[in-house]
Amino acid sequence: MKVFKFGGASVKDAAAVRNMTRIVRQHQQDKLLVVVSAMGKTTNALEEIIRLFKFGHDYQAAVLALKQYHLNIITELFPNTGPVTDAINQLMDELHMHLETPDEEDKQYDQVVSLGEVMSTVIVHRFFKQEGLNCHWVDARNIIRTDSTFREGKVDWDETEHHCQELLQKQNHPLYLTQGFIGSDEYGNTTTLGREGSDYTAAIFASCLGASSVTIWKDVPGVMNADPKRLPDATVFEELPYKEAAEMTYYGASVIHPKTIKPLALKNIPLYVKSFLDPQLPGTKIHECMVTNLPPLIVFKENQCLISCKVTDYTFIHEEQLSTIFHALNELNIRLNVMQNSAISFSFCIDFRENKLLALIERLQRDFEVYYNTRLTLITVKNYDAPHVERYRNYPGILLEQSSRSTLQVLVRAEP
Repeated sequence: MKVFKFGGASVKDAAAVRNMTRIVRQHQQDKLLVVVSAMGKTTNALEEIIRLFKFGHDYQAAVLALKQYHLNIITELFPNTGPVTDAINQLMDELHMHLETPDEEDKQYDQVVSLGEVMSTVIVHRFFKQEGLNCHWVDARNIIRTDSTFREGKVDWDETEHHCQELLQKQNHPLYLTQGFIGSDEYGNTTTLGREGSDYTAAIFASCLGASSVTIWKDVPGVMNADPKRLPDATVFEELPYKEAAEMTYYGASVIHPKTIKPLALKNIPLYVKSFLDPQLPGTKIHECMVTNLPPLIVFKENQCLISCKVTDYTFIHEEQLSTIFHALNELNIRLNVMQNSAISFSFCIDFRENKLLALIERLQRDFEVYYNTRLTLITVKNYDAPHVERYRNYPGILLEQSSRSTLQVLVRAEP
């Protein structure tokens, strides 16, 4: 079995759905499990609906716009729109129900935002069937079991593998279609695996099913050493070792979700990153290999926040104080992107999420003077050379700089 993953851009409209279907058809001689994300910017739209509802603003127009977006795609794909339109209407009713049900913020987020993936696969599944592809629709929430850490569910691998094997035993099909990004906890609540987590879903299924490979279909020709929108001279890697790819994702390279590599590397399952715009291109192969003289990798990670904790007396930062900081970060499930200390302060950079930032500051202010800056960009240059050091150390608006033997990082104020 092979696993394919198609992101939101690859199903953003009717033409994209048809293109994705052509790619799947070209590989129908292989047993496939296809993981599909929410269509286009649906996840962003659902997040905006939640925000409007939370602050008591009118959200109905945003809901109607999202519904119409999907109905427009349906109209272009199907001669008879009735059955699939009914399915989307039911999911929209479910959206309203979850919004109006009082719940903890992160839990409500998962119940609402997960519906984007479900809507997408309902449409794609019915189109596959219309086009003569023998496809079995799988609800990922019945397969991928996690704990109850909403927005960042931690996978129960034993339970998930059991459900995967059960799926194959009960439903022997040449083609399976399922959702990215979502699972469920032991109480039946929907959970998500972290933003942009559909790549991770593909890796989970591949690991638990013993797949021969995973292919992530993107709108770029492969893994590149920089975002071509920022740096037009970016080049494609032909192949990468698992370890190098894992480090790239850690620093924020958005082409692959950070959790994707480990389950594949442990089972020695190769990962291909290919272009759905030009499927004949070779793309990038990530596997166990040795590659020398890799070019510098440049990653821009936006929407960052710098927090500085300063001791309130004349003592220096010591292990007990660091323990207090890390305990708070762990309790709030916040990951550090870079950290640095001086004699009397400890500074660190995290992804900006307002609710978590406010909760963290409240805890840290019990023991420290706390300062923070938002709207920052973390630039990482891995495998740097002298010209790149010169360029990025002189970047405007630097608030923090750190370098090691192979990696330079600078935290800068975002461009206006």
